[in-house]
Formats: sequence, C-alpha cells, structure tokens
Amino acid sequence: MKKTLARGLMNLLPMALSLWLFWSLFVSLDGLGIFILALVGINQHFVGAGFILVVALVFAVGLLFSVSPIVWLYGWIERQLMRFPLFKSVYGSIRDIASLMNREGKTHTQQTVLVKQANGGYVVGFIMTDTPPQPLLDALPEGDWVPVLFQLSYQMAGVTSLVKRDDLILVDWSFEEAMRFNLTAGISQTPNSAKVNATKPV
Repeated sequence: MKKTLARGLMNLLPMALSLWLFWSLFVSLDGLGIFILALVGINQHFVGAGFILVVALVFAVGLLFSVSPIVWLYGWIERQLMRFPLFKSVYGSIRDIASLMNREGKTHTQQTVLVKQANGGYVVGFIMTDTPPQPLLDALPEGDWVPVLFQLSYQMAGVTSLVKRDDLILVDWSFEEAMRFNLTAGISQTPNSAKVNATKPV
C-alpha cells in the first residue's frame, strides 16, 4: 500500500503542481486585465476576458517594437533610467535573464563542460561567454580564462567561476539537457543523456 501511494503521488504531484502554476498565472493575468477594463469603465466581462486583453496588449507591444521610432524612444528612456545605480543593477539582471530565456533564432553558444575538483570528482558547468570583462582579465594571471556557471540543484541560483580553458573538458551535450540534469540533481534525464561525449580542449 505504501508503494502504491508513493507511486500515485509521484505521478500526480508534478501534473497537479504544473496545472496549479499555470492556473495561478491565468488568474493573475485575468485579474490584471479586468482591472484595466474597470479603469476604462467596462464592467461587463466574461471569465478570461482580462487574460485575453493582457495577451493582446503584449502582442500589440511586440508589434510596436518592430517600429524604429518606438524602439529609439524606448532605448532613450532605458538609458535615462539606467543612470540610477540601483535601478541599473535590478533591471540589468532581469533583462539579462530574459535575454537568456529568449533564445529563439539565436545560436546556442553555451558550452557544457566538466571541471575536475580537488577530490578527484567532476562538476558540470557551462561556458556562458568566451569574452570575460576586461577588468577581470587584467586582474587575473596570464592565461585563457573563461567564466563557467555552476548551476545549483532545485533553485535558480548558481555560482560563476573563472576557469582556465585548458582545465575544462568539453562535453557534447546540449545546454538544455545539461541544465535540466543540474537543476534536478541528475534525476531528470533524456534517453540520449547516456550517450554524451567528452573531450579535452585543444
């Protein structure tokens, strides 16, 4: 009986949590849309009207940002706001995360690597860029240094370390599959995950 309950929980819980998350998002966006409708004096609406309005507004904004004057105006406002240090730090971080998530039509340049630890073990990391900031390169000893992200399991946090390229083992493994492996501590794996290849950089 205990195994049966555990089996039911393991199969039902991910689906229930996913549906709850998407339902909560739908309710939140629908409430925002209804609030906007109320501001313009429209009180007669059906369930989901607010959600449709928010989606339509986001789509309209996407269309507007295909027009050069709007892009220039937004860029000018953004540059003015970026003069404030606190706003620059918060907004810059959120924008960079959004840019990382929006990878459609772009080459996936994040390289999966292995880094050997002092105890003889290895950790999975990701080369996020081949060009570290110049101030870091000026402060480091001579060598080919790259920033490597080590993603922590079951959270969005991670640790970025500067590692010499010669100390990295390149892994022929997609960024998405390797990231899923790290985030779930190795529990979530695709059938092809067992067939990855690793090579030392030359």
